Amino acid sequence: MAGGPREDSIHVALLRGVNVGGKHRLPMKDLVAMFEAAGCRDVQTCIQSGNVVFRATRARATRVPGRVAKAVADRLGFEAPVLVRTAAEFRAVALGNPFLRAGADPGTLHVLFLADRPSPGKVASLDPSGSPPDEFVVLGREIYLRCPGGVARTRLTTGWADSILGTISTMRHWRTVLKLVEMADEA
Repeated sequence: MAGGPREDSIHVALLRGVNVGGKHRLPMKDLVAMFEAAGCRDVQTCIQSGNVVFRATRARATRVPGRVAKAVADRLGFEAPVLVRTAAEFRAVALGNPFLRAGADPGTLHVLFLADRPSPGKVASLDPSGSPPDEFVVLGREIYLRCPGGVARTRLTTGWADSILGTISTMRHWRTVLKLVEMADEA
């Protein structure tokens, strides 16, 4: 049965806070080994900030965040939450960017990936005027961001999303999202 729980498929994992600003150093070869120890195959990393494309069964992929986060904490002494999407979910993120459809400069775009789908009430509590001229759109488990002044100046951060939505998030630049889609398609 295609797509069944025992069939391997491609997934994308995003670790939060790895190799950012010289902190929480995690060599990518060590990260690959952690994913392999968690039962993943064909593990590839993208840039040095905790982006991983791998093959695993759906059941194994659901256990990857806990296992890899524990391995990072045990071996390196810091917390690095891990979010996983299927390749199809990741591709849908790339195809669904409302700012691209509106003609925005791709260099100003980012995506906040959320561990959980926020409730409509929590989404409604996000202040759209909290970081002008930045904009955001919440779709499912993602928040699409347009930050014309650069992400270093925005208030639309992982801390902002986590505190208001009550979840864990990690941010990726639009170029990284597209590169991960490309890697997943080639895997």
